[in-house]
Amino acid sequence: MRRQLEIRSVVDQVHAELLERIVSGELAPGSRLRQEALADELGVSRTPLREALARLVSEGLVEFVPNRGATVTRRDFTDMEEAWRARLVIEPGAARLAAERRGGDAIERMRETVGRQRSATEDVTSSFALNRQFHLALVAASGNMHLLQFCEFLWLSRIGVPIFARQAHDRPQMLAWADEHEAIAEAIAAGNRGRAERLTREHIAAYPPER
Repeated sequence: MRRQLEIRSVVDQVHAELLERIVSGELAPGSRLRQEALADELGVSRTPLREALARLVSEGLVEFVPNRGATVTRRDFTDMEEAWRARLVIEPGAARLAAERRGGDAIERMRETVGRQRSATEDVTSSFALNRQFHLALVAASGNMHLLQFCEFLWLSRIGVPIFARQAHDRPQMLAWADEHEAIAEAIAAGNRGRAERLTREHIAAYPPER
């Protein structure tokens, strides 16, 4: 039986718990999220649960279906593949722009995230958050907020979760990601536009969505 959550930052805790279950596959696409049962199980009231579900809806991971209530979003493979292809266009180009700029807090955020990835536990939610954080910092380093908005939309709700769910418990893979992320960050910091773009493209291309 799962432990009840401590009543501290309740919305964040409920969101993290449900996200972990979705990422791990415990809550499969199409699963109905019965609010009363979930609130009892987690030891929280319906209000923070509704707020957490609303956040998941905004992230594209939960949807409200007439006569069924909240359910885990069903992900279409064609859409996932197209979103992955969109990342192959956006992120390498963003890395090149970032290398041209060579500055800003985003490079330090990338380096910090790499360090945290190497010391992270096998917790699905925190590992996923760190992986996403690096990629968004990479795009932010480009200085182009339009690219960042596109990437935020694609990375979590469209492509990040489906890919990560298959690899989240593979610790060697997490460490390999950290190594690849570090190489990208250092290429950007050095102003090596071609290398930053190439490494980013190779990194994304190596992890396509699986059927």
